[in-house]
Amino acid sequence: MSEPVVAPPANLRVLVPADKIKARIEELGKQISADYQGPILMIGILKGAFIFMSDLARVIEKPTRVDFMGIASYGNAKSTSGEVKLTKDLDVSIEGMDVLVVEDIVDSGVTLTYLVHLLSQRRPRSIRIAAFLDKPERRMRPIKVNYCGFEIPDEFVVGYGLDYAEDYRNLKDIRVLES
Repeated sequence: MSEPVVAPPANLRVLVPADKIKARIEELGKQISADYQGPILMIGILKGAFIFMSDLARVIEKPTRVDFMGIASYGNAKSTSGEVKLTKDLDVSIEGMDVLVVEDIVDSGVTLTYLVHLLSQRRPRSIRIAAFLDKPERRMRPIKVNYCGFEIPDEFVVGYGLDYAEDYRNLKDIRVLES
């Protein structure tokens, strides 16, 4: 017997609906395919980027490999602690590879600045960033996002891989968690 589907709580307002997400990812896949000449190593940042990375990988028309890294800077809070911790490293060498870091959301830039510095020491051919969501008004550190799904206002969002205390990742759209 299967579990009943539970509706999301009423304090979640839709910000980006599922149909717009799908269309934008197809556009990003075409742009990425055009920009790269050869194979791409996609590095997904766990846990939030797993759904975005999966959908994006399926629309990129270049040979693509995948690996994952775990980076923690939030815990169960709604804002970054400012302290970045590597929780899972890569399983493969990136030396000489064209790397596409796939992130769920860029806000302060603290995590990605740390990550790009760490990866650049491993001598990849290139490093580019694909972020599903971008909150530029929250930037504390400058970071270049090469491929952006959606620029959003400074609101706490969940769904499509993004969570609050490990909940809401399975929502098909992006929703604002309102108090």
